[in-house]
Amino acid sequence: MKEENRVKILSVADTVCPALLDPMGGGPPAGDIDLILGCGDLPPEYLASLRHRYDAPLLYVLGNHDLRYSQTPPMGCEPLHQRLVVKNGVRIIGFNGSRWYNGGVNQYIEKQMAGFIRRMRFRIWRHGGVDLVVTHAPPRFIGDAEDPCHRGFRVFLNLIDRYQPRIFIHGHIHALFKEDSERITKIHSTAVVNSYGFYVFKI
Repeated sequence: MKEENRVKILSVADTVCPALLDPMGGGPPAGDIDLILGCGDLPPEYLASLRHRYDAPLLYVLGNHDLRYSQTPPMGCEPLHQRLVVKNGVRIIGFNGSRWYNGGVNQYIEKQMAGFIRRMRFRIWRHGGVDLVVTHAPPRFIGDAEDPCHRGFRVFLNLIDRYQPRIFIHGHIHALFKEDSERITKIHSTAVVNSYGFYVFKI
């Protein structure tokens, strides 16, 4: 794919970054972003503000702390849970939530998440595959943790093995990175990316 045809994406997760809303704050230029992805645990107002500032489509999944979205959904933004959306030629699917740990919102056991993915199979087949997977939780053993809340989903590893998306991007695991390369773990040909804070990439 030629460089001019690549899609530039801003992904955000877990913590508000005021610099992204400040024209002088050091974030990407407003006209430089083609698509925004919300990976969960963010105020809906923050997503709406990003959508307005960058004037780009915004797709989002919900995290385990996203309590207000049913009452105050982010204006102009699209939920991605159990959907396949094509933006600028990029085939994108998404899944809400974390592993079940206390019965709160957007918490699922492995069997439930496997069911969500199974129900997407026809749509993925019809579109000839998937390029980008957006989740809140990570795949199991890929930068996750051992407490019940922060364990990843094993079924995400199966999804990566079966469909080999170019990028699997998630939030939920709070970590500080000196270099963007520290966010990325390769599984076969798929880059698994922790989007904590924000991350800018092209696909």
